Amino acid sequence: MTTKLLIGLDGQSSGDRALTFAENLAKLIGDAELLVVYVIEWSPYSFQTPEENAQRHKRREEEISTAMERVVTPALERLEAAGITAQGIVRHGNVADTLDSIAAKQNVSQIIVGRSTETGLSKRIFGSSTANLVMGANVPVTVVS
Repeated sequence: MTTKLLIGLDGQSSGDRALTFAENLAKLIGDAELLVVYVIEWSPYSFQTPEENAQRHKRREEEISTAMERVVTPALERLEAAGITAQGIVRHGNVADTLDSIAAKQNVSQIIVGRSTETGLSKRIFGSSTANLVMGANVPVTVVS
């Protein structure tokens, strides 16, 4: 049976460390499939005009395309070169909730993320995405330093 691992990338060095850890783990497991995921923070607005919503939708599609091109595709190419089966996903939403939701839908055994690089006021008020994921995920989460 294939073991599915989800790697949450953040476009930073912490994501690279998580990817390296997952790559090594996949090699140890042998029959593993990696799901490389990048989540763009997004909060829906329900009080915009139809024109504003259309512009926002266009921007959203551009962000997905850019994230796939700059973050996810290079990771997939690296894994493919190492002989590891992988697929990529880019979504908008709350990072912790979105990673957990994708893990549930894809029947993932484990989520692997890098230690949060968030600092300052937002971290003190909202907590880091990594901490929120660890506290609320429905599957084990490995946090790579």
